[in-house]
Amino acid sequence: MCAVILGVSTRNTMAWYNKITGLFQKLNPAQETIRYQSGTNVSTDALATYKDAFIRLETVNRGTNLIVNACASLDYDIKDKVIEGVVVGVRQKSLYNLLNYRPNPYQTVNEFRCNIFTDFILEGNIFMYYDGVFLYHLPAASVQTITDPKTFVAEYTYNSIVRFKPEEIIHIKDLSSTSVYRGTSRLASADRNIKILYKMQTFQEQFFENGAVAGMVLTTDNTLSQVAKDKTIAQWVTRYSPKNGAKRPMILDSGLKLNPISSATFQEMDFDQSIKTHDIKILKALGVPPILLDGGNNANISPNLRLLYLETVMPVVNKYVAAIERFFGYDIAPITANVSALQPDLIDVADYHTKLVNAGILTPNEARIELRYEKLTGSDSIRIPANIAGSAVDPSVGGAPKTPEPQ
Repeated sequence: MCAVILGVSTRNTMAWYNKITGLFQKLNPAQETIRYQSGTNVSTDALATYKDAFIRLETVNRGTNLIVNACASLDYDIKDKVIEGVVVGVRQKSLYNLLNYRPNPYQTVNEFRCNIFTDFILEGNIFMYYDGVFLYHLPAASVQTITDPKTFVAEYTYNSIVRFKPEEIIHIKDLSSTSVYRGTSRLASADRNIKILYKMQTFQEQFFENGAVAGMVLTTDNTLSQVAKDKTIAQWVTRYSPKNGAKRPMILDSGLKLNPISSATFQEMDFDQSIKTHDIKILKALGVPPILLDGGNNANISPNLRLLYLETVMPVVNKYVAAIERFFGYDIAPITANVSALQPDLIDVADYHTKLVNAGILTPNEARIELRYEKLTGSDSIRIPANIAGSAVDPSVGGAPKTPEPQ
């Protein structure tokens, strides 16, 4: 990029005049400090636990699937170019096909979208490489951000081997309280709940695997030799193991007696309720209303599904749209007309614009532009309501029907 330096201040800040865009660019005077605090190489902070949780925990898997599939189902409308963008020369029709039909020669658009939005939920970041024609997904966990003391990002690397220029990468980050370079996984706030569920699963597995009978001890008034003790224990484990049905009767000799040491049963440990509590907390961290995973014929499913779209899905999609708009420079919006959960909202929007047009505030074409429809010939005039005094073209027109004169 060709640029001319206009001046350098005592704070090491530079003002640049870009000959291509015709705009002044002034660098951030705090960028060098930001880079120093963030480090020269910013990598993922997402734990492998989150990927394991997606495989092992039903709630994490299903909650993530709900968000990812909803985000991946939306297509995008492309309007006129509004800014120069990071890359130039991309036609509107080409971008439309790129976003909605063929991101690259090797993936369907749904597969591509599912990959990037899964990264966004589990890792907190999306990285896409644009080669000038196609978009390719870069798994976020393997991408490193190389910071720059002046221009924010110097380059991106994949596995610290493959290098990419900043203008080749589209980066979308989720919220983070610790870094301006990378987002934080949405499961980070539920990390404690995930670890507790792992421990509960491990305990249950070991309990049944070992054939444990909790809360029981064998007592005797006689003194048994070590051989007798080992033989008694071996017989008990072999013949009275829950894995074998635990139905064979046992004869206790040598004065052996059964004494309980705990009245708590496995059912009284209330694992189901504890698991449900942690599941709800994980779903809240993801932004999924828990009722959507309960199923059944519930009247609250529809408003909660709408809540999922408005508060979770659409904010994620809007981040994606904002990044694509900055990169390519076109006006882009998600197409939500086929989303049943948002239909009431669309009806309200339609009524709102209809009233503005009929009240003479907007022209029909202005309303159509806001609703992202094409303009119509002859619809650029304000409609003057007929109930406004003096609005009729002929003042004699209107009113009660005139009585015919007698002949």
